[in-house]
Amino acid sequence: MDLLNFMYSNTFSATTPTAVLGVMMVADKFEVASCMKYCSHLLRNLTMTTESALLYLDLPSNILVADEVQPFNRCCKTVSCSTFQGHNQVPRRCIESSSFGIEAVLSSGNLQIASEDAVFEFVLKWARMHYPKLEERREVWSSHLLHLIRFPCMTCRKLKKVVMCTDFDPKLASKLVFEALFYKAKAPYRQCSIAAEAGNVSYHRYVERHTSTDLLKLLSLNASSGFFLSAHCNMDHQSAFHCFGLFLGMQEKGSVSFAVDYELADRISPGEEYVSKYKGDYTFTSGKAVGYRNLFGVAWTPFLSEDSLFFINGILHLRAELRVRE
Repeated sequence: MDLLNFMYSNTFSATTPTAVLGVMMVADKFEVASCMKYCSHLLRNLTMTTESALLYLDLPSNILVADEVQPFNRCCKTVSCSTFQGHNQVPRRCIESSSFGIEAVLSSGNLQIASEDAVFEFVLKWARMHYPKLEERREVWSSHLLHLIRFPCMTCRKLKKVVMCTDFDPKLASKLVFEALFYKAKAPYRQCSIAAEAGNVSYHRYVERHTSTDLLKLLSLNASSGFFLSAHCNMDHQSAFHCFGLFLGMQEKGSVSFAVDYELADRISPGEEYVSKYKGDYTFTSGKAVGYRNLFGVAWTPFLSEDSLFFINGILHLRAELRVRE
């Protein structure tokens, strides 16, 4: 009746998201494009939560791809992406999303999660939950999921897991990891052109998402054990303002421990040597880290300002050295 009233008397009584959504689906069935457009407009202006946005993205694909619904579709994607903001991992509520919803959300470059490794782990769990049969799961990976993962932006440790993962066809997994490692080995100024030349791979796979570790553009850490360098925006408890922190940790699990000498250094001019900021000794055990909550002794806002003295052409240059004691 709402559809008929809209068509013949230009009136519309539905006001709740559920009711409007129902009218839009009926309008799609009877190909009333003007009503679909009007419903799309109403839904965009009603309160939309991340849960409702993910629900909307589970609509039949023929509705979401309609031209009249595209502004609404883009709005759903934007709100859904906020689900990932400030999380180290993809929130659990996303695990119930359909393949269309997952594709719509993870195609974004603004997920604001810790790293691409977290995206890979989530999609792996999602695929195993929705496609328990290995043959079906491999087909879904190759047809719908692989282009969502930006393998060149993953860590080498996680790429090793990709090669060993049975969810992939072995040849396909080796190909993806080889492309990622080849990309990582090239100088940064050449990487964009290499990506553009990869005709059988979409360009966006080579573009880093905006993650919570964006400040760390380059890391060279030579150590035989599983150490990591982690950058964070911290709250300085003494001065009660946000600041830049840097930490060294060990990824090895179990009772293993390492005594090390460490040094953290930075440089603020291209022609200068790295200048030591902090150094000392520390014994690493599983899950432990050493570092400084306010590495530069300044608040977060002046640290990131346009006239900041800590960046060279927009890049923060840091160096961490470790020497494992005998």
